Amino acid sequence: MAGRHRRPPEERATYREVFAVGEFRALWAASALSGIGDQLAQVALAVLVYYRTGSALLTAVTYALTYLPPIVGGPILSGLADLFPRRTVMIVCDVLRAGLLGLMALKSMPFPALCALVFLSVLLGAPFTAARAALLPDILKGDKYVAGTAINNITHQTTQVIGFLVGGAIVATLGTQQALAIDAITFAVSAVILLAGVERRPAPAGDGTDESISLWRNTRDGARLVFGDPTLRALVSFAWLCGFYIIPEGLAAPYANTFGGSPVVVGLLMSAMPVGMIIGVFLFSRFVRPSDRIRSMGWLSMLACAPLIGSGLHPPLWGVLILWALSGAGSAYQLAANAAFVAAVPPSGRGQAFGLAQSGILAGQGLGILLAGAAAQVLGPEAVVALAGVAGLSAASILTLTWTQVRGEVLASTNKPDEAEPEVAVG
Repeated sequence: MAGRHRRPPEERATYREVFAVGEFRALWAASALSGIGDQLAQVALAVLVYYRTGSALLTAVTYALTYLPPIVGGPILSGLADLFPRRTVMIVCDVLRAGLLGLMALKSMPFPALCALVFLSVLLGAPFTAARAALLPDILKGDKYVAGTAINNITHQTTQVIGFLVGGAIVATLGTQQALAIDAITFAVSAVILLAGVERRPAPAGDGTDESISLWRNTRDGARLVFGDPTLRALVSFAWLCGFYIIPEGLAAPYANTFGGSPVVVGLLMSAMPVGMIIGVFLFSRFVRPSDRIRSMGWLSMLACAPLIGSGLHPPLWGVLILWALSGAGSAYQLAANAAFVAAVPPSGRGQAFGLAQSGILAGQGLGILLAGAAAQVLGPEAVVALAGVAGLSAASILTLTWTQVRGEVLASTNKPDEAEPEVAVG
């Protein structure tokens, strides 16, 4: 999209340069810490609910609550990141989530109350994520922003892999209540890190008066901004493509039955795409020039979907892992789309714009997994994953043609070295 930066457009920032920025280190440490805690909490909640109720349905309902709040309230609450100082929004969300997780850790907590606390805790993640995403371009300029986003993506995927592989063992050793208490502590420590390591900045959109009216107005204005601009509309559509290639992770358990159904196989299948994304993001951010990231975004989005079609050929386990890892590597195009999106959105509207994009991503993932699960009952998981690849590839091809018509403006804007907004990249 539109990318502007102070350094020459083809100069790539290194990870060392990014970590040399103290505010980024604080933001990264806080996010990594709470991310690790969330992995423990996700496993602990599943175990806790199943042991208390003995119901697979109620366990699934609890898991679904991790998708619903951002979809329902995310677009509105994300606007808080544009009405109040973004550091303050993040700290308040962390403190409130620490309290909610602490209540969840109580053994006497009844199931309906537990569900309500889960809902509220996840709901608070919407303004926190929007504030963090909107704050990062103020901390990192130019290609440092792209490298910083890559570091955050790699960290997120790494915590996911660790959670898939060792989360159950940790919960089994410490217990569910203790794991939830640890997650509460991670949020509290995260708030302290943000308070000490991130500078105080004024609210980007005024003093936050008349909040209720402003939130509704911001939501409306944010939707008009994102969907009324052809470039932003194309970029957010690229982001929502993940609703297709997330499906293999949602079907990992039934897919594993093809190879014996071992929990180890489930873990391997669920880890394949995150591992591929870690590799893809690292290579894409470190060895591809900024302008080439913009040109390659469309092709990479197709790569994120195309390998899944091979699942319909019933390859052996190692073949499935390779195909899914390739899909994960292709999803690295999201790094470029993210940077381009930031560069094209006015600073005062970043929080709301990111909130809308994130809510659409979660809605697409939740709906995609739900429909895929229902279809797998009839067609089998291999066929459904292959069909998801076909549908995703078709959508990515159409988006790539649309993107080709507007990316010239983005490439032209990357040649303006005097601007302060971060460089862009979108595939």
